[in-house]
Amino acid sequence: MITVYGEGRGFRVVWLLEEMGLAYQLRPVDLLAGVENDAEFLAINPAGFIPAIRDGEVTMVESVAIMEYLMARHGPTPLAPASHDPAFPAYQQFLHLAEAGLAVPLYIAVVGRNPAAEAGRPNWGARKALEVFKSRLGLVTRQLARSPYLAGDAFTAADIAVTYALEFAQRTGVYALAEAEQAYVARTSGRAAYKRAMAVCHATRAWAAEAAGRSGT
Repeated sequence: MITVYGEGRGFRVVWLLEEMGLAYQLRPVDLLAGVENDAEFLAINPAGFIPAIRDGEVTMVESVAIMEYLMARHGPTPLAPASHDPAFPAYQQFLHLAEAGLAVPLYIAVVGRNPAAEAGRPNWGARKALEVFKSRLGLVTRQLARSPYLAGDAFTAADIAVTYALEFAQRTGVYALAEAEQAYVARTSGRAAYKRAMAVCHATRAWAAEAAGRSGT
């Protein structure tokens, strides 16, 4: 049985497991309460961040790396195009862009703004991080003008990874997605496996509901 520790970016992992039809359990990790007394979790990831997984004797952290591991170990799966597939280069690019180019700078922009007083929120670091996010988002926008999904006509794990980052932007209110990105998120989040993952991930579902309430949608 695969155990997923923590939601947040762990939602990517849960969604992937649902798409692949693999058995798993989600073990909550309360970062707000602090993990210093969570000995079970710290044994999996002494650095104390989520997500992490245990798969038999294997333990791993970092959501995109976990996704690649699961598809390689428990595949093959059409969610990961083979290296000879024409979709492979775009798949690889957007799978990694999702975290390195989108989610990470967006996270910096969020934490650089939220704890500060209103006057101090537009600090240089937060502005720069948001600029990085916007520039990388342009690659997503250009690709979506060519195809319904990031690797082409078929849904892949790259779409799971990028959708999380775009929903992160929506839910934090740091960046408003354009019509093309909104349509893309509606398309990917309409999948049955996404809905099953949301049913399992209570904290993520509550976050989404709270954000929708703030925006009036």
